[in-house]
Amino acid sequence: MPGKIHCYLAGDHDRLDALLERAMSDPANIDAAAYAQFRAGLLKHIAMEEKVLLPAAQKARGGDALPIAARLRLDHGALTALLVPSPTASIVAAIRAILKAHNPLEEDPGGMYDQCEALAGAEADEIFHRLQNYPEVKVLPHVDTAFVMEATRRALSRAGYDLKL
Repeated sequence: MPGKIHCYLAGDHDRLDALLERAMSDPANIDAAAYAQFRAGLLKHIAMEEKVLLPAAQKARGGDALPIAARLRLDHGALTALLVPSPTASIVAAIRAILKAHNPLEEDPGGMYDQCEALAGAEADEIFHRLQNYPEVKVLPHVDTAFVMEATRRALSRAGYDLKL
């Protein structure tokens, strides 16, 4: 039975998936408001994992990161890079492809959320509280330059994705 940390973060995945679906309900006219909510939410979700969950697991392991942490961080970097330019059908397709591979690494039985929950032990309530109260992240305007697109392609490549933008 998944614990409250797992349920909270998996529920946030569901919320983000619904926002992205709403944003793309008409691919010819991306719903900018829904996409903005998705973008801010995904950036906050990644920050919660990177600044609360993964460090707590590393601390519980005596300073050793979870074996899956490096893979997740590459995905987080690729996702973050994809959120910099304005959304297009190909950018959203890349985000969806990464999330399809990434979310099971966190949510599946024995995945990152279960591992973190098991490691948290008596500190699980405190970690859950920190996740629930994590502040909104600052979201900057989109940047649509050749430099940003090349940096995004490099982030995707580093993470092992060969996706067309």
